[in-house]
Amino acid sequence: MEEFLKIDRTKQEVELMSPLTWAYIGDAVYELFIRNKLINETNLKPHKLHIEAIKYVKAKSQAEKLNAIYEMLTDEEKDIVRRGRNVQNHHLPKNSNVQEYMYSTAFEALIGYLYLTKQNTRLKEILEKI
Repeated sequence: MEEFLKIDRTKQEVELMSPLTWAYIGDAVYELFIRNKLINETNLKPHKLHIEAIKYVKAKSQAEKLNAIYEMLTDEEKDIVRRGRNVQNHHLPKNSNVQEYMYSTAFEALIGYLYLTKQNTRLKEILEKI
């Protein structure tokens, strides 16, 4: 499994990626975290698991999570958030407003950046705070 999840990029290479790339992988990492959490903490059936997971991964919820953890972020992490928030995204949100979508993208970018740069201890610390 470890080889399956192997990341072959240096920190310098990750820093050159678009924040949308960080958000792309961050979305998947966060959703997997939420799904694991629900599997471990509930006995819900698959459809109910899906309904419950949506509550956590929707843009509004992610924007709120970012706001809740923002003060605990390092300056470098706040810069990652800023880059994720300000990136030009031509996708229009369908179930949130533009501001929520920008902040949810910033949240996903942070999660993705920490994952891609193999900062697993910090990633776990942040995910456990939310």
